[in-house]
Amino acid sequence: MERPTLAALVLIALCALWATACAPTGDSEAGTAWQAAVDTLGDTIQVRTLSGSVWGDPATLIPELSIGEMDGPDHFVFGNPIGLAVTEDGRILVLDAQVPVLRMYGSDGEFIRNIGRDGSGPGEYDSPDGIGVLPDGRILVRDPRNSRIAVFDETGEYLEQWFLAGGFNSGASQVVDIEGNSYVQTILDRGVGPWDWTFGMIRYSPDGEILDTVQAPTWDWEPQQVRASVEGSSSVRSVPYSPDDHWAFSRLGYMVGGLSSDYRIDLYRTDGPVLRIERDWDPVPVRREEAQERRLRITEDLRRQYGSWRWNGPEIPSFKPPFKELFVSWEGNIWAVVSTSGVPTMTEDEAREESRERGRTPLRFTEPVVVDVFAPDGSYFGPVSTPPSFRTDPEPVIRGDHVWAVTRDELEVPRLVRFRIQTS
Repeated sequence: MERPTLAALVLIALCALWATACAPTGDSEAGTAWQAAVDTLGDTIQVRTLSGSVWGDPATLIPELSIGEMDGPDHFVFGNPIGLAVTEDGRILVLDAQVPVLRMYGSDGEFIRNIGRDGSGPGEYDSPDGIGVLPDGRILVRDPRNSRIAVFDETGEYLEQWFLAGGFNSGASQVVDIEGNSYVQTILDRGVGPWDWTFGMIRYSPDGEILDTVQAPTWDWEPQQVRASVEGSSSVRSVPYSPDDHWAFSRLGYMVGGLSSDYRIDLYRTDGPVLRIERDWDPVPVRREEAQERRLRITEDLRRQYGSWRWNGPEIPSFKPPFKELFVSWEGNIWAVVSTSGVPTMTEDEAREESRERGRTPLRFTEPVVVDVFAPDGSYFGPVSTPPSFRTDPEPVIRGDHVWAVTRDELEVPRLVRFRIQTS
């Protein structure tokens, strides 16, 4: 008997996991069942969604807990939350860059304590830009201006510091894997211009020893950019709505990434071949007004620093890329933030008034956040619709059927909200 191919084995496993997903489509409930084609491409397993989804209908986020107020005690008023983390027992950590301060809340939303404070001494941080929690409860605060990672115990007591090369604020989450190693994003080749940078992750042991550097995935492509430079200074901006490379690190110990010129996301698993997730998509047009305001904003910003700078790159594309951000849940599920049609948040008259008051073109259009969710085996769970206030910066925490994220209301008041993922 001929042995089944690796792709066939993967398909058998997927069908066993999602038995209904492999049923033929029809007029009944099976009409929304997930169907996929699995193939082997060299050393890559390709799982391509053809139709349907495991959930059947889009999932929604139902708010269960909200922390934050417009007015009230200092510990309930957020200025600029830039980092989120959640402990094993559900306590919530919020890093507010405006103070700056790291605050801890219970799973019920009650304030527990501040951890550390502004400064440069032991137990202090200056312009911190990321946080993480180790499996034993120790809390990490990334502090690039002081060239260190400050380490606190779960009660907020300062323990020690780990060396960190300074001068680079990544804004990315500090990932902690299931073995207790932590990862900090870094530039691997600092001696070149910003348009030639390559990125990776510095891996620390649970004791703070630098183990090695993990390079981010790369693709053979030419970014669409505009550039500006004078002696001693240079800047690069991506052309709005152009394809870009996106990657994230899973706490299961591997990279996830893709080039958004196509709907293709690779899982660079350490215990098997690369698994490639693909899906068809309907291209989303770029509205003329969206393109105009983005181009004007970049031109204004660069002229402030580089005088009579003129646009020197490709034109803004007519269609948006299929996805624009990637996140990985605790369980390894891939959350791909997809492009959506721009929605105006103010009238043209309001935009002109704001431009006169601030001397800067406002970004009038925003894209509602919609996420496609895939299992680590490539199964397509389906889309998740989010409320208009939902933000992906800072990076949400996704664990089980819950999501912790920052929201901003119509007055831009930030809050930390815990959502439950509701499926049909």
